[in-house]
Amino acid sequence: MKNVRRMVLCSLFAALTAVCAWISVPVLDIAFTMQTFAIFLTLGVLGGKWGSLSILIYLLLGVLGLPVFSGFQGGVGSLLGITGGYIWGFLLSGLTYWALERVNSILACAAGMVVCYLCGSLWFQVYAGGGIGLWAVVLKCVVPYLVPDAVKLTMAWALSSRLRRHLKY
Repeated sequence: MKNVRRMVLCSLFAALTAVCAWISVPVLDIAFTMQTFAIFLTLGVLGGKWGSLSILIYLLLGVLGLPVFSGFQGGVGSLLGITGGYIWGFLLSGLTYWALERVNSILACAAGMVVCYLCGSLWFQVYAGGGIGLWAVVLKCVVPYLVPDAVKLTMAWALSSRLRRHLKY
């Protein structure tokens, strides 16, 4: 019964991530979305193992063509587009969180976000054809998002600690 509850929660948090992806403000090439909030709320509530599984479910739904990504996009093309590195980075963030959650959950969140930035920035640079330097990529893909993402991570961390108390799994 315990695993059934966890599987249901994984599915619900994958759906929440899709809904949060649709909440977006277009800015240049990379929109501000609430995906990172949902990703880290998922990890904070479900933990690294089950949270990573939820993120994987979200990615698989998108690969199958369901419009779960930002801008109601879906399909493999979304993973190969300009923001595809961030989408893959969500799963790597989950795995990073899983590896570090026993050390410190706040550190695990921060490290997961760094991994997501790294994946997204490197993919952006590859997508741009290498014609843009790493510093320019960081200025475009990381710096404008630092404060909003810090706020989202803080909100996710605070909310997840409260939700965990009320969920029995």
